[in-house]
Amino acid sequence: MLKINEIFFSLQGESSKSGLPTTFIRLSGCHLRCQYCDTKYAYHNGENLDIKSIIKKVKNYQSKHVCITGGEPLLQKSVYPLMTQLCDKGYKVSLETSGDKSAVLVDNRVKKIIDIKTPDSKAGVSVHFDNLKNLSNTELKFVICSDKDFNWAENFVKENNLSESKILYSPSFGEVTATHLAEKILSSGSSAQLQIQLHKYLWPNKESGI
Repeated sequence: MLKINEIFFSLQGESSKSGLPTTFIRLSGCHLRCQYCDTKYAYHNGENLDIKSIIKKVKNYQSKHVCITGGEPLLQKSVYPLMTQLCDKGYKVSLETSGDKSAVLVDNRVKKIIDIKTPDSKAGVSVHFDNLKNLSNTELKFVICSDKDFNWAENFVKENNLSESKILYSPSFGEVTATHLAEKILSSGSSAQLQIQLHKYLWPNKESGI
């Protein structure tokens, strides 16, 4: 049984798969309080569903791409068999996680999108370093809230020998412009890929279901 906040169909707004039609499964509950969080409604609200019921709802949509998000999905242990069963049924599954919980037990077929928390996120946590040992089928995302965050992220990548990994820098909406972050990436020689929250531009007045 899992506590589910919402299941919906939209365009993937983040990661290297940005723009792809995707079915989202948003799990309830999060132990973090990032200052830029745009899904606070998922902290507590939701309904309990078993895996069979969740997959039945997913089948209502046409896409074979499924994104498990939150909240923090890895707080609910039943998310592991959910991801495996979705993969077994031919879905291309991705997982969005904060990175401070170990993701080593996640099915290898699942693309992990690990959101490394920067100092100005105010999350007050650090990455679980087991998550950096095997980065196959993994993307590392940094939400950049300031120039300080940018410098911190660059140092993190260098200190952990991650320059050959898939690195995404996303501007914190309303704090750093995409243009400013693009210029920082270009002027610094960073290996990171600029990634914007596509859904924020497509549906600026909508809070959920995007």
